[in-house]
Amino acid sequence: MIVRFSHLIVATLLFVSSAHADDRKMCTAPASECEQAIRQLSSGRRYLGAEIKELEPGIIVKMVLDGGPAARADLRPGDRLMSVNGRPTVEANIKDFKQILYVLRQGVLKKVDVRLEPYTKAQIDKMVAQHLAQAHGISSTTAAAPQQ
Repeated sequence: MIVRFSHLIVATLLFVSSAHADDRKMCTAPASECEQAIRQLSSGRRYLGAEIKELEPGIIVKMVLDGGPAARADLRPGDRLMSVNGRPTVEANIKDFKQILYVLRQGVLKKVDVRLEPYTKAQIDKMVAQHLAQAHGISSTTAAAPQQ
């Protein structure tokens, strides 16, 4: 099953935006709209659990999220993606990224089978709570209270 790379981009943007919340301004949208948008964007989406970076040329793993599909497949920061679905990525960009990776780690070529997985409800709840706390100043206990 081939999953569009745009799903990975959404997941990465959500993760990266929460990781760099101190660098951005407070959100101007109502908290309820933000929560709805995050849940809608994340529901049914698949993620890899890794941040990748384009080299000049090529692609490298920048960060791996604990417990994600990439971590379970033993991807590590610094791994260079050599091939994706049988196509070389030595001179590719991130758009070429799909599911099956060949990785160059410390000079050794290694095949890694990894599948994008859907976000769990707990992961989506965590993303919502992080955004509400960081961009709206709403604590998770306040956010968890039933809305009237």
